[in-house]
Amino acid sequence: MLREKDLEKTVRKPISANKAKKLLEHIDEWDGKVKKEWKSRANANQVAMEGGDPFAYADVYKGLSKLEAEGSLRATDREHMKKSLTLLVEEVSCALGETPEQARNQITHN
Repeated sequence: MLREKDLEKTVRKPISANKAKKLLEHIDEWDGKVKKEWKSRANANQVAMEGGDPFAYADVYKGLSKLEAEGSLRATDREHMKKSLTLLVEEVSCALGETPEQARNQITHN
């Protein structure tokens, strides 16, 4: 059970449609760097996904997608990539009123 006084610290409002469009642009234009050392990468990705920032989810997803294309994903990386994509799909589908499949297509085809 969650106390009402703790609600504001625990739950945030969904992102707006405008922010979802900016998020999709961010995914499309992402040109970040990925940590090569797997332990520090896994820890950083875990923290990013627990933080509740959709743009951090996007960074995790795109970074790991880049590694996947290079053929160098570890099991933890695959789990984080799957989880970050799931979080992104929820955010985008809710904000834009789309089905999860439509949101996933927009995210993965960027």
